[in-house]
Amino acid sequence: MAMNLSKVLVIGGTGYIGKYIVQGSAKSGHQTFALMREASLSDPVKGKIVQSFKDLGVTILNGDLSDKESLVKAIQHVDVVISTVGNSQILNQINIISAIKESGKHIKRFLPSEFGNDVDRTVAIGPAKTEFELKAEIRRVVEAEGVPYTYVINNCFDGYFLATLAQCESRLTSPPRDKVTIYGDGNTKAILNKEEDIAAYTMRAIDDPRTLNKTFFINPPKNIVSQNETVALWESKIGKTLEKTYVSEEELLKKIPESPHPLDLLFALNHAIFVKGDQTCFTIDPSSGVEASQLFPDVKYTSVDEYLSQFV
Repeated sequence: MAMNLSKVLVIGGTGYIGKYIVQGSAKSGHQTFALMREASLSDPVKGKIVQSFKDLGVTILNGDLSDKESLVKAIQHVDVVISTVGNSQILNQINIISAIKESGKHIKRFLPSEFGNDVDRTVAIGPAKTEFELKAEIRRVVEAEGVPYTYVINNCFDGYFLATLAQCESRLTSPPRDKVTIYGDGNTKAILNKEEDIAAYTMRAIDDPRTLNKTFFINPPKNIVSQNETVALWESKIGKTLEKTYVSEEELLKKIPESPHPLDLLFALNHAIFVKGDQTCFTIDPSSGVEASQLFPDVKYTSVDEYLSQFV
């Protein structure tokens, strides 16, 4: 029996993960709406992204997080609301929650802007902790207001962490071929996912009752790897041994407060993920969480090995 696909509104669609979510929604057959500010429509870079959405059949709605009337009006069109707003707008999602409540009880799922580590389990410090605390605050509002939700935990974006081998001090667009920095002893496991796969799993989750009011972890087994393992895999592909510099936890903890923003945030994230094991130091509680690749084994995800092959 064919499932009736939800109508989806994405707020923050021109952001990093937002554009993948909008594209994934449209390509998977959902009637898709994207809320856009006037400034985004006239911006030359964002304007091209918006045009690509239109080419996929996405309906563009004018509105703003600070304009509650526009939020309520946009929400009337859909069944599911997905927020992918950036860090500076995390707390403004309270306006989305308020608009969902005001628009009636027809919204069957809200996905707040998560798309990273599990903020209720994190051991992050410094600016990463501050960012995660804001996301946790939004979770508590969602739950207190009785809004049906799914929290998507995709862990690391491949484009940020795997394409660079987590080299946050250099603006790499492909893995390094000479030298690499490794945090801690390099053996802590992290979880790295391709952005299109994150979107694919997310779109499967929004209509599935098993993910309702649950934390949805995207932890495919082939993508749970240590920094040492990813570096060794890359070395085997290019036939070369990289010069390695190991940064101890003590050194990294000194770098965080001494670094300008956003480098301080990147160091704090690397400390949480690659030293403390923020993504893999716990097991999923089945009463509150589910794992994507187990729920949807038919989704063909891109492994770390396959992703790195594109750069050879």
